[in-house]
Amino acid sequence: MSSIAEKLNTTLAMIKFEHTLFALPFAFLGAILAANGIPTWWQIVWITVAMVGARSAAMTFNRIVDRDIDAKNPRTANREIPSGKLSVGFAWAFLYVSIGLFLLASYSLNWLTFALSPVALICVLGYSYAKRFTAFAHLILGLALAISPSAAWIAVRGTLYDEVPILLSVLVLMWTAGFDVLYACQDFEFDRKAGLRSIPAKFGIKNSLKIARLFHAQAFVVLVILYFVTGLGWPALVGVIAVGALMIYQHSLVRANDLSRMNAAFFTTNAFVSVILLITFGGSVFLQR
Repeated sequence: MSSIAEKLNTTLAMIKFEHTLFALPFAFLGAILAANGIPTWWQIVWITVAMVGARSAAMTFNRIVDRDIDAKNPRTANREIPSGKLSVGFAWAFLYVSIGLFLLASYSLNWLTFALSPVALICVLGYSYAKRFTAFAHLILGLALAISPSAAWIAVRGTLYDEVPILLSVLVLMWTAGFDVLYACQDFEFDRKAGLRSIPAKFGIKNSLKIARLFHAQAFVVLVILYFVTGLGWPALVGVIAVGALMIYQHSLVRANDLSRMNAAFFTTNAFVSVILLITFGGSVFLQR
């Protein structure tokens, strides 16, 4: 029994399950805005299963594709596959199960979510190859996460004929790209030596920090537009202000010559952004009702 628990813990560590907090609240927010309240429990369950399945597939595929690169990078050499904690065969099996869960959830929601599920899979899996071809792989990762609120909107309404989910997705795209650029600064030297493409490898750390700030400034502008388009009340405005303050705080933690607080900037602050928006914008929906 203990070996099964250890295997489960190792698998959850491989896919960084705790990082589900980055995207899942955005999916829930998209669903709440689409339903103008609480979606059906059936929709909530299958949206959750779809998100967990898609993200687990994306992370597992990334670990499989990058296993040789991870083994050469001192920062990632101890990851589950390079270190031998999990076999490549097990990872492939887990990938297939995750894709199956995602497809089952998509099918269980409505015909449009199922019809678009291959497109979503191409986006979330394709990111793993992006850094081999373009320095702007961060935007492709942003696109992969940005699918979640629009997908949840489609899951509830069966259509995407509204600017609200599009704005929410653009917000997620730019927010994700910004924090991924920050995180990639840690691998600046390795990426250059390995011939991998990233904004830090192409433009240097100092310029990359400026680009990350630009991405987050764009995300904040979109958030302000979203606030006015939705016409939600004061709790949503509190969310806008809080997220803006968090973004400023995040960038105050890192300097071109000091990345020692990167984990605090990446993990601590980013985990709060989606939760804050879910609580404040979602709360405003219920107050207006």
